[in-house]
Amino acid sequence: MASEHGSTDPGPPSSGPPGTPSDDAPPGGGAYTSTLSTRHLPGVEVRDLPAAPTDTWRILGPGLVGAGVGLASGEFILWPYIASQVGLVFLWGAVIGVMTQWFLNMEIERYTLATGETALTGFSRLWKHWGLVFAVMTYFANMWPGWATSSATLVSYIFGGNVTAIAIAILLICGAVLTLAPVVYTALERVIVVKVAAIGVFILVAIIFAITGDAWRNLGQAVTHIGQFPDLQFALMLGAIAYAGAGGGQNLCQSNWIRDKRFGMGAYVPRLVSPVTGQEEAAPSTGYVFAPVGDNLTRWRAWWRFANLEQAATFVLITAFTIGFMSMLAFSTVFGREGLPDDIAFLQVEGNALKESVGPWFGYFFWVIGAYALFAGAMGIIDYTSRLAADLVATVYLRGSGVSESRVYFWLVWGLVAFGCLVLLAGLDQPLVLLVISSCVAGVMMAIYGVLLILMNKRALPPAIRIKTFRTVVIALAVVFYGTLGIITIIQQGSQLFE
Repeated sequence: MASEHGSTDPGPPSSGPPGTPSDDAPPGGGAYTSTLSTRHLPGVEVRDLPAAPTDTWRILGPGLVGAGVGLASGEFILWPYIASQVGLVFLWGAVIGVMTQWFLNMEIERYTLATGETALTGFSRLWKHWGLVFAVMTYFANMWPGWATSSATLVSYIFGGNVTAIAIAILLICGAVLTLAPVVYTALERVIVVKVAAIGVFILVAIIFAITGDAWRNLGQAVTHIGQFPDLQFALMLGAIAYAGAGGGQNLCQSNWIRDKRFGMGAYVPRLVSPVTGQEEAAPSTGYVFAPVGDNLTRWRAWWRFANLEQAATFVLITAFTIGFMSMLAFSTVFGREGLPDDIAFLQVEGNALKESVGPWFGYFFWVIGAYALFAGAMGIIDYTSRLAADLVATVYLRGSGVSESRVYFWLVWGLVAFGCLVLLAGLDQPLVLLVISSCVAGVMMAIYGVLLILMNKRALPPAIRIKTFRTVVIALAVVFYGTLGIITIIQQGSQLFE
């Protein structure tokens, strides 16, 4: 039977105990022995790698979800704000940021393609509590309902109404969709597909009616000014590069999403389903490995090509395309205007400017697209924050208890939703200390797990499929960059706390 991504069904487990030789066993008849560490988690079974997809339209998948979730405040506020201040001279930074994250995402995906385990599980094989470190850091960055509030604010620009009430409704809708859909990933992917399509339609209309000739002429400056930093706060520019598209825990969740899409050895692992409408499986989230010989290596090369192309054609292109055109739109409407806010109010100013330059309908269209984009972003953030933690808890801390990852995910989603609703009902703003922590945590997290990715993909995987020298150097440079960013942000923001 064909799976949803176009590969053949992996079929039932191979007969015999783990390590039983198959047609792909090493010469001499000896069983293949897994290279995964068993110090903190048990060993895994050996199975054949399923075939890679052949249908080209199936390329839409986890990279699209990653791009869609990441298209939020950065693409709608931060990069357009930079364009409104200095023009399009800094767009080269977005391209570098997105490409760097592509390399990171591929090393996260490499491990999952080869083992069916998530990156957090792989880290936990190095040290049992690495997953907990990253889960806590992700919660620090995402526990405040900022994206839901931003979406609600845009809705209020269109229809009026109480922002708090709208934001609570958004959180409840997100929780319901994520926990009532039979397969969680499928529901999230559909929401994101609509979001990306809507943004694409908006950009097409903007090209026709709103983006000026000056914007097109100035676009070349993004190439001629490569390596030059404009006169803006340094941390702002570094942050824009670092978090173009995603950042922090969202990159790590790429492995969870490709597993639920049945990529590679993830085809053998139970998917995250609703404990209400789906069919739960209490099986552990540890994975499977394949003997890296014969047909398995041929399939691996096909999977690796497919996964790289899928990420490049979705995550990289969609993110770069959106940042570029939303920046051009801001340049066309509010470039040089004094006193522009760098928060959600920026979208109100830009929407009003679009009303004046194109017509009232286009300003409202802009706000509708922004509201839905931030709503889908909020849903994706709730998903990946809860998904990372659920995988960790079920695999490492509740292993053997019979509690499924799906049930843990259900309670974590509603816990995050409930916390957000309580914050909104209490009328609280994000505490300054938490704001500082969340602004620093993503860069620090990426620097740490960049190092772990190199170690994991060199030690845990067999030589034929492990990370090679060029990609090792790129990830190492990313570690230096993200670590430097985190330190600069901590120093700058920390000094403000004590002024």
